[in-house]
Amino acid sequence: MPNLSIRRLLLSLALTAMAVSAGMAKAQTPTPAFTPEEVGINEKLGATIPLDLELKDEDGKTVTLRQLIDKPTILTLNYFRCAGICTPQLGGVAEVLNRTEAVPGRDFQVLTVSFDERDEPEVAAQKRTNYLGEIKRPMPPTAWRFLTGPGATTKALADAVGFKFKRDKDDFVHAAAIIFLSPKGQVTRYMYGVTYLPADLQLAAQEAARGEAQPTINKFLKFCFSYDPVGRRYVLNTTSIGATVIILAALILVFALTRRGSKAKSEESQ
Repeated sequence: MPNLSIRRLLLSLALTAMAVSAGMAKAQTPTPAFTPEEVGINEKLGATIPLDLELKDEDGKTVTLRQLIDKPTILTLNYFRCAGICTPQLGGVAEVLNRTEAVPGRDFQVLTVSFDERDEPEVAAQKRTNYLGEIKRPMPPTAWRFLTGPGATTKALADAVGFKFKRDKDDFVHAAAIIFLSPKGQVTRYMYGVTYLPADLQLAAQEAARGEAQPTINKFLKFCFSYDPVGRRYVLNTTSIGATVIILAALILVFALTRRGSKAKSEESQ
C-alpha cells in the first residue's frame, strides 16, 4: 500500500479516536463538581509536616504529631462519616497490615486523621475498635491511631502533604492514598488507591526509616479511574481507555501494512 494511503489511514483512525473519545466523554462523564486544583494529591516528597500540630486522640487527650511520630509512619487522611472510598481504603490498610512481613508497632505505625472537624474522639475510638478487630495478627493498639481535631489544624496537615479535598454539602470529595513519613516527619512516599501490596509497604517503611524520599512510579489510578462525586466512588474512566485502545490498534494496523508493503517490494526486486 503506498505511503500516502497509509498516512491517510492513520489520520482517519486518529480522527476516529478523537471523535469516539469526545462522544464517550459527552455521554458518560458527568460534569465534575471540582477541579484538579481543588481535589487530588500534589506530592510534596521531602517536605516535613508541622509536628507541633495539636490533635485529639481516641480518649480526647491533646497530643502533638511530634509525640506520636517516632518511627516510620503511614498517614491516612479520611473522615469518619464517609460513605464512599474511606471504608474500602481503611479496609485495605487492615488487609495489608495482616499480610506484610513488616511488624506494625515495631517497624512502622499508622495514623488515621479525620479532616472533618465534626468528627469527635468517641467516633474515632469506635472506628479504631472496628478496624483493629480486622487485624488477625498480634499488634499493639498503639500501632494504629485515629485522631481528630479542628478544621484549621487538620487542613494544615493535609496541605503539608499535598492532600486536597473539597466539601460537598455534608460530605467531602477527596482522593485515596496512604502517605509514608520518616521518624522526623518527612514525606517519603505516596501509594494511591484502596489496596496495597505487602512487599511495597515493607519497602516503603524501610525507605521511610532511612528518610529516603522516593518518587511515585505507579500512578495508574490517576489515568484509569476518576472520582464520581455523586456515587462517592472511583469509576472506570472509559473515555481515556477507549481512546488509547483505538490509537494502539491504529498503530498496530499501520505497522502491519507497512511491513507487508516492504515485504512486497523486496519480493518484486528479487
